[in-house]
Amino acid sequence: MSNESLETLLRDIRACAICAADLPLGPRPVLQVSDSARILIVGQAPGRRVHESGIPFNDPSGDRLRDWMAIDRETFYDPAKVAIIPMGFCFPGSGKSGDLPPRPECAAHWRDRLMARLGDIGLTLIIGQYAIAWHLRESRKKTLTETVRSWRDYWPDHMVLPHPSPRNNIWLRKNPWFADDLLPHLKTRVQNLL
Repeated sequence: MSNESLETLLRDIRACAICAADLPLGPRPVLQVSDSARILIVGQAPGRRVHESGIPFNDPSGDRLRDWMAIDRETFYDPAKVAIIPMGFCFPGSGKSGDLPPRPECAAHWRDRLMARLGDIGLTLIIGQYAIAWHLRESRKKTLTETVRSWRDYWPDHMVLPHPSPRNNIWLRKNPWFADDLLPHLKTRVQNLL
């Protein structure tokens, strides 16, 4: 597809109001895409801080994710290198134990059309249960931990990660193999692609 086709699709996505009535802060799609990107980050949905700034992963989760990838902000926010496409493009609101799940309308309406325009992705980082369900489908394991621990089953094209939120500090402490075994491979693959 041409760049113009991608530009038209992105314009339409940024004007989307499909689930506006269900969004507590209104629609503000947040994503970063270029057809030349080599790395794709697939997350859940923007949080409140990201909604306010309009910049994906512009929060402590993003700081940790960039550390896991061993890249700086400039590289991370270069759409020619890194595409960031959450399962839901807008902040879904807050629940009792964190943000609500991504709105399902977003993926149903936009995801296949957008993914078809990404032709040069060498690594997809899949973050969180909704992204795992969509991208891995039947090949995912029973739990997030089992799926992340089985990262070699999806390597080198995909890497499954826990959410980099500070809320997952306990998970990271309970699973030291993640930092010891998985992250060095992730950092090397990212550097090779960029």
